Amino acid sequence: MKHYSAFAVAREALRYHTGWERAWRSPEPKKRYDAIIVGAGGHGLATAYYLGKNYGIQNVAVIEKGWLGGGNTGRNTTIIRSNYLQDPSAAIYEKARGLYEDLSQELNYNIMFSPRGVIMLAQTQHEIRGYQRTAHANALQGVQTEWIGPERVKELVPIINLEGPRYPVLGGLWQERGGTARHDAVAWGYARACSAMGMDIIQQCEVTGVRQENGRVVGVDTTKGAIDCDKLGIVVAGHSGQLAEMAGFRLPLEAVALQALVSEPIKPCMDVVVMANTVHGYMSQSDKGEMVIGGGTDAYNNFTQRGSFHHIEETVRALVETFPMISRLKMLRQWGGIVDMTGDRSPILSKTPLQGCFINGGWGTGGFKAIPGSGWGMAQLMATGHSSLTEAFSLDRFKEGRFIDESVAAGVAH
Repeated sequence: MKHYSAFAVAREALRYHTGWERAWRSPEPKKRYDAIIVGAGGHGLATAYYLGKNYGIQNVAVIEKGWLGGGNTGRNTTIIRSNYLQDPSAAIYEKARGLYEDLSQELNYNIMFSPRGVIMLAQTQHEIRGYQRTAHANALQGVQTEWIGPERVKELVPIINLEGPRYPVLGGLWQERGGTARHDAVAWGYARACSAMGMDIIQQCEVTGVRQENGRVVGVDTTKGAIDCDKLGIVVAGHSGQLAEMAGFRLPLEAVALQALVSEPIKPCMDVVVMANTVHGYMSQSDKGEMVIGGGTDAYNNFTQRGSFHHIEETVRALVETFPMISRLKMLRQWGGIVDMTGDRSPILSKTPLQGCFINGGWGTGGFKAIPGSGWGMAQLMATGHSSLTEAFSLDRFKEGRFIDESVAAGVAH
């Protein structure tokens, strides 16, 4: 793998960019691997990367039925934060946020991490109490957040309207080291590093069955043939339930679409991320000037990756109250992603009833921010059978009543 640098860019410019190599290989699958990861999104690629980096397991295949990063990794709004109330949530998201800080240097690939800060607006008295409680919990967890008043919110976000007609801005929970990263670049960077370790990234290869013997996984059937493995990681976001059924067990989750849109590019006007959970909308400005806007999930189960007019209308109408200037913008494009939601709106990172098979899913609408931490914990679980990061997120919690209810704690499952 060639090292990317300013010198390399200058050198290739002088020879008309004829010396660049492919970022990752696209080989045919081998007959057998030590581990197979199903899903070449951020979480799957991060799992494979840390299996190789931390545990030396490099005979790994990452199988993707479409193209690399073409699922939720390429369809999200790129928000990174760790200001969660529950201790297990704060631990894994803060691990991810910390890894994001140096990920460009570690992968030798610019993921465009921007620690611009994230504000979660309080627009009711209930939210004030809730976010102040979270700020105290974060202090105990070692997560740096603070409660700020409306004057400080206005200072950070000059375009905001503090006196909304329905919900005035009463303050906010501010995480200065939260921010955004380029979603595609995260997947590409991990893929390049995995390929450099000798791992196979196999695209356009759909899993059609999971083979097992005596209660243990032995391989998968795919559209490119049967592939044997010792360990199997299922990391397929909104299709987790379908893969679990192939493996012979069920998961307590459901799939719904989450929609987002971006506006036409405008001059820089907002350099932080703002989340408004009462009206249910969030917004940031991309490096190209687009206003990146998202809201809640669809109210019904579906697998569509297209947006719908009524949902966009609902999200934009809510945000126009807080940011009147966006009423004059034109929409550039819209899209949807398929997210899998658990009952407590927290993820599943767990062993499964099928020995040697592991599941990573149920991230709901907050998966992108967790990618490095999720991959780190999942790799540890697959390699050693235990991870302190993932222990609380096991499947057992649903039958034991150990819920990690972030939807109640935060009022929203982002």
